[in-house]
Amino acid sequence: MRWLLAPQRWCEYIQSSVAVVNDRWAIGAAYEAYMGRWSRLLAKRFVDWLGVDARAHWLDVGCGTGALTAAICELGKPVSVVACDPSGPFVEAASSTLPDKRVSFELASGDYLPRREGGFDIVVSGLVLNFVADPARTLAAMRQRLGARGLVAAYVWDYAGGVQFLQHFWDVAVALDPAAAALDEGRRFAAFGRDALAEHFRAAGLAEVTVEALSMPTVFAGFDDYWEPFLGRTGPAPGYVASLSSEQRERLRDALRERLTPDADGRIALEARAWALRGFGSGEGEAAVGGEGPS
Repeated sequence: MRWLLAPQRWCEYIQSSVAVVNDRWAIGAAYEAYMGRWSRLLAKRFVDWLGVDARAHWLDVGCGTGALTAAICELGKPVSVVACDPSGPFVEAASSTLPDKRVSFELASGDYLPRREGGFDIVVSGLVLNFVADPARTLAAMRQRLGARGLVAAYVWDYAGGVQFLQHFWDVAVALDPAAAALDEGRRFAAFGRDALAEHFRAAGLAEVTVEALSMPTVFAGFDDYWEPFLGRTGPAPGYVASLSSEQRERLRDALRERLTPDADGRIALEARAWALRGFGSGEGEAAVGGEGPS
């Protein structure tokens, strides 16, 4: 693991490139219970959807705790994966949980992405584009790391209408406290629909852009399994819950319990949807998607 920038320049880059949000993201069991368990399933759906042949060289941009990197290793049968993220703690967590010799981790992002001689066969990004200030710029930087006929692909949650467990939460929270609307991902990321995302890909110089809806069940064992992750203080909704008084928190909990209807087994069966996109580079370079590529 290594820095690609001097620390001062790195901080300047992050301040200029990443959208500023107070989402209280953190690592550990709280993140796993809240989003990690669903993100890992989504990453596998995404790699399956890509259908890239084995023995490709991958670059994973914004790897976080390594959900997509792990799915690539399990399902993509890569020759190599370079996984990068601007967060040192996330990179450390990912590298400690994925001791695969095919994978290397680096602290990097945006215009300072890792390079590979001959380029990468495929450059991917999971759950990142809606958190950067200029998605087209980030995608263009990803395209620049491709080899011949390389592929750029990414996915984001459809917060505006496709993540039901969050939709229920914010509908109830905003009904009780209209000021909560400012934190609602459905409102904050409403501009990241399928058409807008496809336009970002085209603006980055990518061709043959394809968009697909990836849907998956999010089944909770019961109301406690649904509610308790919101007490973990990681992410926008748990951060909001942490800001409430005990009385306000109880009102929110009781209103959600009343809204959500369990099935005969006591489970709460919901669904979540993400938008997955892919597009091809210009054809310049030395590697090819699905090929073994240079070693």
